[in-house]
Amino acid sequence: MSGLKQELGLGQGVGLLSTSLLGTGVFAVPALAALVAGDNSLWAWPLLILLVFPIAIVFALLGRHFPSAGGVAHFVDMAFGPRLASVTGWLFLSVIPVGLPAALHIATGFGQALFGWHDAQLLLAELGTLAIVWWVGSRGASSSANLQTLVAVLIVALIVVVWWRGGISPAQIPFPAPAEIDRGQLFSALSVMFWCFVGLEAFAHLASEFKHPERDFPRALMIGLLLAGSVYWACTVLVLHFHAFGEEMAAAASLPNIVVRLFGVEALWVACVIGYLACFASLNIYIQSFARLVWSQAQHKPHSYLARLSPRQIPRNALNAVLGSCVVSTLGIYLLDINLDAADRLRQWHFHHDLSAVHAGGLSFAARSLSAIGGGGQHSLSAAGDGWLEKPVRAGDAGGAVAVFTQAQAGDGKRVGLQRKRPGRIC
Repeated sequence: MSGLKQELGLGQGVGLLSTSLLGTGVFAVPALAALVAGDNSLWAWPLLILLVFPIAIVFALLGRHFPSAGGVAHFVDMAFGPRLASVTGWLFLSVIPVGLPAALHIATGFGQALFGWHDAQLLLAELGTLAIVWWVGSRGASSSANLQTLVAVLIVALIVVVWWRGGISPAQIPFPAPAEIDRGQLFSALSVMFWCFVGLEAFAHLASEFKHPERDFPRALMIGLLLAGSVYWACTVLVLHFHAFGEEMAAAASLPNIVVRLFGVEALWVACVIGYLACFASLNIYIQSFARLVWSQAQHKPHSYLARLSPRQIPRNALNAVLGSCVVSTLGIYLLDINLDAADRLRQWHFHHDLSAVHAGGLSFAARSLSAIGGGGQHSLSAAGDGWLEKPVRAGDAGGAVAVFTQAQAGDGKRVGLQRKRPGRIC
């Protein structure tokens, strides 16, 4: 059951997955990890990659042998039938009303930092961002992949340039000796970092759109995972080297803080633009994945409006439905003047429960689905629910870049980004 245009290659897949994992977290999570674990966080990233690898391998195998726009819901359908598949699909889609508007607000917070947007201006920026997502999505998966590959290149380029300008050498990386590792801090850091890699399940929805899914999907997943982990580790080195973290600093301000120190206030726009693009890329792949999930679920009623494809073999009707839900939620939050920090706490509660429900059947999903691959081997899967926005970046952290911008404008270079300011609706 496909029907979708198969147009993705290996490089495009790497760009899609890496940006889905980086997304809203790349600017904030390294600072949060440094805050809770200090130098121990440098060991936490490699350890986390090792822990995530078994899950990644299982998703790679499932996507290779059973590529489907339904993603995890399709795997559940194969193992337990359509009823549980429908439940799984709804658990994934339940993120839309609360989670996507919060991520949208984080993204447009970078625009607020540059242009001082508030209230109606921020709302227009959010709606404009959704319009861009629609335009990109209506052109096909290849267009999204090309854009997100460019974003991945920009993120890596920014980190490389900051490393070079900061004169960081391997000898300056504060790796604790193995005997000096604080296990308590290490596991505290892992609890913060884990959510950065809950994004593999979104990538599974795009498996059927690879030209050669049996070859390129597993490779793209593994390479993208390693690339994202390397970027997070490199950002953590920067945060520790420049001590760009602390209780009084918004986590999202850490990387812009370093950019301002090294290149001056004039370069702040670069960090803000890349920050917006990183958030946009993550938002985009999830919306496109949700659209494919909706289309896949609608195949049970072939004559349904949502089951139709556009002439370009794109699930445009499903994309319109997902984006329409986002628009309604965004307008509702604005008109009701809902505090997005409160919405973020609701989202975290909501996702913890949804994720627990999906995890409860995870081992069974893998055991039954992978048994069809053959070999009688023992496989395990902790099936990940939709926790993309569970990355520990609160909606209010969009003000982090605002703090940098506001203080830099005041000319107080010593205190750039050290205080968190929440102008307008950011609070």
